Amino acid sequence: MRQFADITVVKVGTGVLTRVEDGTLDGAALVRLVTALSALMDAGHRCLLVSSGAVGSGVSSFQLDGYPRDIVTRQACAAVGQARLMQTYGSLFAHFNITVAQVLLTAADLGERFSHISSTLHRLLEEPRILPIINENDSVAIDELKLGDNDDLSSRVAVLIGAKRLILLTSAEGLLAPGSESPIAEVSDIEDVLHFVRDDQGRFSIGGMASKLNAVKYAVNQGVETWIANGRKPERLLDIAHGNAVGTRFIARNSTASA
Repeated sequence: MRQFADITVVKVGTGVLTRVEDGTLDGAALVRLVTALSALMDAGHRCLLVSSGAVGSGVSSFQLDGYPRDIVTRQACAAVGQARLMQTYGSLFAHFNITVAQVLLTAADLGERFSHISSTLHRLLEEPRILPIINENDSVAIDELKLGDNDDLSSRVAVLIGAKRLILLTSAEGLLAPGSESPIAEVSDIEDVLHFVRDDQGRFSIGGMASKLNAVKYAVNQGVETWIANGRKPERLLDIAHGNAVGTRFIARNSTASA
């Protein structure tokens, strides 16, 4: 089985994919994301997409104005929303002659069973026009639904799959220092910025900047370069893959600052 030296894992959050006012899928945001990922693949990059949005996109079907507090309703929202999300991705990527592959994981899958999942993912990556789309299996994974998030999932997948870089797309331009509105361009030691956290969790999302920094810490400590960038401007993905873009770059341990 062929192994790739340059795999990019892109994680996109619910806050990017859905409208703030009602949690429904934001069609324009999805089109921009799909267009940017297609351009990245057209340039020869092997990509995996870790996509949130299942629970958020299912919320509107239950006439809710935010994330439900009870686990059963969250799981029901995920069951409805995941189908809607994948249908939308499949339709949009088809315009670029790209086929999507759904991969739903739980925390248990990232343990001893991951060697089998890794084989499947690498086989999918052998096909230049197939994009694996990964999400947590929220409709059945009770513990993960309560405690986990896709920031953590994306960092663990990036490490286990041997990715070169992880890009966390969020609603911010990058990591902001306290009192600043401009993102930090580069971080060489994650420990120096772990306290740079703002309370930015939305009504229709689970994670926030604290979750992202924990994911960054895990990834960079395992040798995966990581970025936090603006998901509303996904056209920057190709620039990020080339090492120069607006956002915050976190240098991987045992790496250098050069791209």
